[in-house]
Amino acid sequence: MSWTTIVWSMNAAACLTLAALYLLVWCKQRENWVHLVFSSSAVAAAAIAAFELAMMHAQTVERYEALVRWIHVPVWVLIVSFVIFVRLYLHAGRPWLAWSICGLRTLVLILNFIFTPNLNFQQITRLHQFSWWGGEIISVPIGVANPWGTLSSLSLLLLLVFFVDATITVWRGGNRRRALVVGGSMIFGAILAWHVPLVIWGLIEIPFFLCFAYSGIVAAMGYELSNDMAQAARLAGRLEVSDKRLNLAADSADLGLWEWDIACNEIWITEKGRSLFGFEGSEKLDFDRFRSRLHPEDRESVLEAVETSLRTGAEYRSEYRVVLPNGQLRWIAGRGHVEFNGNGQPVRMRGASLDISKRKQAELEAARQRNQMAHLSRVTMLGELSGSIAHELNLPLSAILCNAQAAQRIIANGHADLAEVREILNDIVSEDKRAGEVIRHLRLWLKKGEVQQHSLRINEVVQDVLKLIRSDLVNQRVTADVELARNLPTITGDPVQLQQVLVNLVVNACDAMSNRTIPERRLLIRTGIQNRNGSSAVTVSVTDRGSSITEEKMEQIFEPFFTTKPKGMGLGLSVCRTIIGAHRGKLWATNNADRGATFHFSLPIGGSDGEVVITNNAISS
Repeated sequence: MSWTTIVWSMNAAACLTLAALYLLVWCKQRENWVHLVFSSSAVAAAAIAAFELAMMHAQTVERYEALVRWIHVPVWVLIVSFVIFVRLYLHAGRPWLAWSICGLRTLVLILNFIFTPNLNFQQITRLHQFSWWGGEIISVPIGVANPWGTLSSLSLLLLLVFFVDATITVWRGGNRRRALVVGGSMIFGAILAWHVPLVIWGLIEIPFFLCFAYSGIVAAMGYELSNDMAQAARLAGRLEVSDKRLNLAADSADLGLWEWDIACNEIWITEKGRSLFGFEGSEKLDFDRFRSRLHPEDRESVLEAVETSLRTGAEYRSEYRVVLPNGQLRWIAGRGHVEFNGNGQPVRMRGASLDISKRKQAELEAARQRNQMAHLSRVTMLGELSGSIAHELNLPLSAILCNAQAAQRIIANGHADLAEVREILNDIVSEDKRAGEVIRHLRLWLKKGEVQQHSLRINEVVQDVLKLIRSDLVNQRVTADVELARNLPTITGDPVQLQQVLVNLVVNACDAMSNRTIPERRLLIRTGIQNRNGSSAVTVSVTDRGSSITEEKMEQIFEPFFTTKPKGMGLGLSVCRTIIGAHRGKLWATNNADRGATFHFSLPIGGSDGEVVITNNAISS
């Protein structure tokens, strides 16, 4: 391997090493974009070294032209990265110059792929090969320069002016060491890069060595970034001394004090705070580690509160559960405020955490008692439904009794009119059939026997249920919105059993909303038509604003039918599923996008579908 290959390869390897190192740093500190920009510039410098090495060993004009054409890509990445680095890290350089350089260099890149063979040459006539550095034979181009290549030289001139202006600004700002190291290396590299147009114009015959000019800049940038990281380590040592003082004050107040360095994503917390969250004393903490301790159901609300504080500067307030390593749950109340830098960017959040488990236990006990009251209301509601059935049964039985008493009086008079007695007996038989029908409905409801199919309209079933539960909804301060589709086709089914299904779904919705603190308790009952795979069905849905359905419970709803009560699923829902299955229908549930869940059931229909028009009604408290 020749010395040229070794030197250029070592240059590329050093740049790639720095790029990998600071890419890893950026992956851990995503908010610090300077590290990613530096990594991009180092990769581009390595690519330029590889292209220059290939050009020196090119044996044909065509290969040299192709290499000159494609080397513009890493050069564009490198120059844009340098400009962004100066703006982000040095906070210097005139913005109009930065935009001019990036825009002009982008134009150069586009024109380079438009012209043939490239932007630098109109034509490369031959390659001049000569011995260089230890007798190695290398190639340099001889050809006609492209006048449009002046744009590339102009971009180098603007880059030099930009570097000089930024260096002067940093020097005047008092950071002279950084001005000398970073600014000086950039100025020197920009001057050294002017050998490229001299080679293209044929004024000198030497190989391109842009990689050394730019690698020097990359090395200076890496040195300053490393120095910053070393300073951060020294500051961490000083903070450790302050921790002990703050721990004493926090323990006396039974508070866990914490501080989040947003830029470095590091969290400092007192010993009391570590014990609250179950962290070990020597464990390094960041925001992701803190988030891992949060209960899965509370993570979204905590993150939303933090993001709101970072965005608006409002005080951070949140109450949430943490899961300790032993599985114990603990309620924490967090308070804090955000600090911003001169550019209005959040840099730090400080606050305190307090154990509020005892207060939350008292609140949960109160919620449990409210749930018991809700279940009592459910029993009352179902009682009213059975009462309505009893009312239906009472009418025919009363008629039978009255007719029988009338027949007795006629016979007792001794002058019985057989036609009149026959008419009374016919009425008794008719009422007996009606009573038997009601009793059969009741038996089917209680025993879940075969469904006696009748032609009925689902909207009437919904309206009958609303009449039954109107007072209970008012007592529970629940508003029921109703959307009934007009001209729905009739279905075949048992109205009593379908009423039972709908009552169960409404009661479940009320229970779900009673378990959550929401500003307004509303549910929506909707009917409609569903067309799928060439078949039509009438659908009924009940939407609540309570809690969502867990994945385990969702799976139970779709399991095959069974006669025993499923684990984790209420008996009422199991009965509903059995009844809908007996009607050859389907029962399913979905979680709403914002909050709550919706239970649906569909029943098959026959005949033609009518026009569907939605009407709105409401039962309000």
